[in-house]
Amino acid sequence: MNPLLKRLQPYPFERLRQLFAGIPPNPALRPISLGIGEPKHATPAFIAQALGAAASQSPSGLSVYPATAGDLTLRTACAAWLHRRYKLQLDPATQLLPVNGSREALFALVQTVVDPGAGGGASKPVVICPNPFYQIYEGAALLAGAEPHYVAADPARNFAQDWDSVPEAVWARTQLAFVCSPGNPTGAVMPLAQWDRLFALSDSHGFVIASDECYSEIYFREEPPLGALEAAAKLGRTGFKNLMAFTSLSKRSNVPGMRSGFVAGDAALIKQFLLYRTYHGSAMSPVIQAASIAAWGDEAHVERNRCLYRDKFASVTPILAAVMDVALPDAGFYLWADVGCSDTEFARELFALYNVTVLPGSFLARAVEGHNPGAQRIRMALVAETSECVEAAQRIAQFVTSRARLS
Repeated sequence: MNPLLKRLQPYPFERLRQLFAGIPPNPALRPISLGIGEPKHATPAFIAQALGAAASQSPSGLSVYPATAGDLTLRTACAAWLHRRYKLQLDPATQLLPVNGSREALFALVQTVVDPGAGGGASKPVVICPNPFYQIYEGAALLAGAEPHYVAADPARNFAQDWDSVPEAVWARTQLAFVCSPGNPTGAVMPLAQWDRLFALSDSHGFVIASDECYSEIYFREEPPLGALEAAAKLGRTGFKNLMAFTSLSKRSNVPGMRSGFVAGDAALIKQFLLYRTYHGSAMSPVIQAASIAAWGDEAHVERNRCLYRDKFASVTPILAAVMDVALPDAGFYLWADVGCSDTEFARELFALYNVTVLPGSFLARAVEGHNPGAQRIRMALVAETSECVEAAQRIAQFVTSRARLS
């Protein structure tokens, strides 16, 4: 058995299950979960229709093996979306690959990039991770034989990553850096100045930047979130050297079950990533490709989806802001709240008394020098219908108020 498997930590939702073990929730209230970031809005009918039509056709349906690189029609549709969204011109044949959801691709890229034997000796290569973070980053690093280095986000600066806090000796061993913008769980968008600093560090030390942008189309400001490739173009960087951006249809189009997205950026990295994926068996079904082409080609359903989230957050945020430290994020569908007490105790008591599930923030972060940046925070995924999220917020407000009276 691969000994590196022993280094993996339990997934946050397994830890949540253990936290709630043996605790009966209030039977007088229907259960409401804000714990898992799984989109609940309806899948647009035209995407389902495209899926069904492709499945019934042969040989373009299920009777052929798909190419790992995907059909050029799909890659062209993805490149066209990048042009509409970011005003970028990418070559669909060399700078873009379809992937089976951003999660598997983020994991796979680390296995492609990391050289565990680089440098020799006892020093392991480093993968930079935000903190708090999406746990796939850490798991991918560990299973590639690398050492994660956690860069805490600063709440006082809109959860900005402090790249200058990373020691020079760590940067010298870094082979890949993860960025999540808009961030999970904070919803923060990385500004151009931080991208400029990270690009300079990449140029100096030669590491790859993997930008996870799966929440880019759910935002609350007038200006859409800045993307990694867009930032590079604004800074006059051509060719996207050592830069890979990942996006997905899951949140944008409410199709997490399709497992469809794409990665775009450095053509040299794309070539090596394709080689890895050819052996790994990562080809996308032609049926999913056909439905993905339809989804990437339409923005009307994305705008409607964004409006649903905007209305929902406008209804829920004031209810919670009246009793706890929480504010509308830049983007994404999470509220990241400071509860001012043990996040695990808060989540457990809320579940027991009000039958509402939230995720403790400490489950989404790692302690560095004795401090876990997710401690005393909770993540709430506002993915259900507005009425259900409002009811959950009202229960949470009642819970916080009752706890305050008792303290």
